[in-house]
Amino acid sequence: MASLHKSIEIDALAQVAYHQWLQYEEFSEFMDNVQEVRRIDDTHLHWRGVIAGKPIEWVTEVVEHVPGRRIVWRNSEAADTHGVIMFEPLNMGRTRMTLDIEYQPESLEEKIGDVLGIVEANLEDDLQNFKEFVESRGRYTGGPDPNSVSPA
Repeated sequence: MASLHKSIEIDALAQVAYHQWLQYEEFSEFMDNVQEVRRIDDTHLHWRGVIAGKPIEWVTEVVEHVPGRRIVWRNSEAADTHGVIMFEPLNMGRTRMTLDIEYQPESLEEKIGDVLGIVEANLEDDLQNFKEFVESRGRYTGGPDPNSVSPA
């Protein structure tokens, strides 16, 4: 079992970062290996992407959701793959976003990528890209005003 723990500080309010993260359909705009994320229902997401040059698809389930603070998920098809993303408000309108993931590399390519640190580097890139995505907008994209409707 492999695990990763990464944090990044974002120059945006926690509410903005959190609500942008909920715009799952936009993940392909800042995650290099993700081609599409589609909402199946209130707790399930269908992902399409490329890992080690191979197209893959998977489904994740949100198993715990603390609005504005934390989202816990698991891969519905690989019980060993799960994670949590947390949003911690800091002073001066900043947010610390922390991502913890546990996963089991299965294929030879995934195992090699894990040993070489490719998975960790991709995660760091995705978080940096998310930071830039949020900071360049100043507010979250899409969806209703977070003060008027609970997120899905």
